[in-house]
Amino acid sequence: MWAMVLDRPGEALRACEIPTPEAGPDQLAIRVHVCGVCRTDLHVVDGELGEPRLPLVPGHQIVGTVEALGAAVDGFSIGQRVGVPWLGGSCGACRYCDSQRENLCDAARYTGYQLDGGFAERCVADARYCLPLPESSPDLQVAPLLCAGLIGYRALRMAGEAESIGFYGFGASAHILIQVARFQGRRVYAFTRRGDRAAQEFARGLGAVWAGGSDEAPPEPLDAAILFAPVGALVPVALRAVVKGGMVVCAGIHMSDIPAFPYELLWGERQIRSVANLTRRDGLEFLELAPRVPVETDVHAYPLAEANRALEDLRHGRFTGAAVIQVTPSTRGLGTAPQSREPAPGS
Repeated sequence: MWAMVLDRPGEALRACEIPTPEAGPDQLAIRVHVCGVCRTDLHVVDGELGEPRLPLVPGHQIVGTVEALGAAVDGFSIGQRVGVPWLGGSCGACRYCDSQRENLCDAARYTGYQLDGGFAERCVADARYCLPLPESSPDLQVAPLLCAGLIGYRALRMAGEAESIGFYGFGASAHILIQVARFQGRRVYAFTRRGDRAAQEFARGLGAVWAGGSDEAPPEPLDAAILFAPVGALVPVALRAVVKGGMVVCAGIHMSDIPAFPYELLWGERQIRSVANLTRRDGLEFLELAPRVPVETDVHAYPLAEANRALEDLRHGRFTGAAVIQVTPSTRGLGTAPQSREPAPGS
């Protein structure tokens, strides 16, 4: 099968032909239809997440159909459409797994990081961590729900009952979660890069009551703020914007260093929380909720061969909404000659 492979962090993905994986015990063999592109993919490719399996097929918002069932698989059938999220497995026996907090398991493994992901024609995944998908959502539109939506949903839950909430960074996650927040009756304030008028108009079009730069103060104090942008300097900015007793949720898996700030910004029982991955319960709850909102994703599709361009467009903020890799039979045109999966010389 054809795949886009990361040989070494800091390098572009390489198109090559690799062996088609086969389902082992507890696994599904999946034909990939589409795979969402996430900022975490950038963190992996850039080496900001330090222990990827190499060579690696990135991608962790996978939508596909089941082609084969491994031994002991229950609850799935051949031909069923499924989603494969970031959390690809855990030990199942530690204190965190026993309390349905497998997202905190020290032995957790992640799709497109320690496990080959969806920038390929096929993949295998642990059936216990795969998610059945609502039939009402087309492949391209449902893919961003599997990370941008799920992580955002967990972050929104951590914000509690906040009526006014600020979203710092208005990309894939925020454009999904604003729809959920409005469905729940919340007021959303959108903060973008300074001067990013397109993103601000996009946010207002989705129902933000206000949109401006992250260097601006909101027109009213916020009950909570969610940081989707992986910028540590936004933590004290958000603390200044929330009321006493307010919550600041850091939604990214990776963030630049948080600068020192005076204790008075935290005082008044303000809180800072991080979001670590997702649980299977998050996935089931959110995918049941999304069609009731209904969540509609703004998607920009790229062929598999252009995965590097999709990553660069995400890096530079060249689109609003979410990018999705579309895998089709024409994938066979990825390269002029098959290459080995072995790392390129010097990797």
